[in-house]
Amino acid sequence: MALIVQKYGGTSVANTERIKNVAQRVARFRAQGHQVVVVLSAMSGETNKLIALAKEISASPDPRELDQVCSTGEQVTIGLLSMALKDIGVPAKSYTGGQVKVLTDNTFTKARILSIDEASMRRDLDAGKVVVVAGFQGVDAEGNVTTLGRGGSDTSAVALAAALKADECQIYTDVDGVYTTDPRVVPQAKKLDVITFEEMLEMASLGSKVLQIRSVEFAGKYKVKLRVLSSFEDEGEGTLITVEEDKNMEQPIISGIAFNRDEAKLTLLGVPDKPGIAYHILGAIAADNIDVDMIIQNVGVDGTTDFSFTVNNSDFARAKGILDKVKSELAARAVIGDNSIGKVSIVGVGMRSHPGVASRMFKALADEGINIQMISTSEIKISVVIDEKYLELAVRVLHRTFGLDRAD
Repeated sequence: MALIVQKYGGTSVANTERIKNVAQRVARFRAQGHQVVVVLSAMSGETNKLIALAKEISASPDPRELDQVCSTGEQVTIGLLSMALKDIGVPAKSYTGGQVKVLTDNTFTKARILSIDEASMRRDLDAGKVVVVAGFQGVDAEGNVTTLGRGGSDTSAVALAAALKADECQIYTDVDGVYTTDPRVVPQAKKLDVITFEEMLEMASLGSKVLQIRSVEFAGKYKVKLRVLSSFEDEGEGTLITVEEDKNMEQPIISGIAFNRDEAKLTLLGVPDKPGIAYHILGAIAADNIDVDMIIQNVGVDGTTDFSFTVNNSDFARAKGILDKVKSELAARAVIGDNSIGKVSIVGVGMRSHPGVASRMFKALADEGINIQMISTSEIKISVVIDEKYLELAVRVLHRTFGLDRAD
């Protein structure tokens, strides 16, 4: 008998028929003798509807109240699934994040989990019940409802699996595993049977939408066995995400191509070239809870330099407003922005033992006439910023260049 945490995304619970299908799947696992905790997202599209309602009331909704509104989507699905389980003779009990006591900090809309009180869940599991928990949410120390950011149900599931010391955390979604890239862009993309946490962390951070990055961080930190599966297929092992690569096997140079359309670039021209300038610029951005990705500072000329960085497109307007203020404080020449860029990245632990990967990447892009605007590297990834209109072409070219296309 194993303790399994299963997470079902919005498409898996998009309507009552699909919720009944999830109930049947859960019932089969329980019939095999497993203890099962189920973590649910809101119905597909529901969170967007709730955000849209909030913005009909206020152009800039108060974050605390927005969390109150957005957390209700999951409350609906956990109640419905519990009803569906009971209707087929499976005892079940639903919990909101607050009822489980998923304790978070008070950063509304982007809260981080601090601790989980698993005692009530263990009592129910020992009593033979399926425990159904609302993903994406928790409460802060003062009892305020908080949400974990988009895709936060993945993080909820992994955090619960870590707290319960579950044997496996299964993420059920609308795809049957992790692919070398998005099959909608490259039909020849291959499903990976195994990928390392390290590679998955890079893929998630670079634009792969299969798992939220924080869920992968949690899984790696607490050694949670993580598997991505399809909620629409009963066969298949999905993709197993492991702690480290198999030392006995030759690793492919590149495991996957990640890309992100939701990128924007900001540049502050003519800032003083002296110590403390980077902190002055990025400190102001960080103070507004905006994440910065790639950063470039040019070589100083005549005592000034240009400073560029990228942010998520949703933060572009706020970040530009902050830079307009910083420009005046630093007597900089100008602020320019571009929200029509994209980022494409190659990822693979095999890079460590194969030199010349960067030159192959850059040549492949150059041969297609694709100009590189920014470059960022780590031990197992290389990312470039390019014009968004060339993004899909770049993905296809790199996928083919590194031998990732599936043989038909």
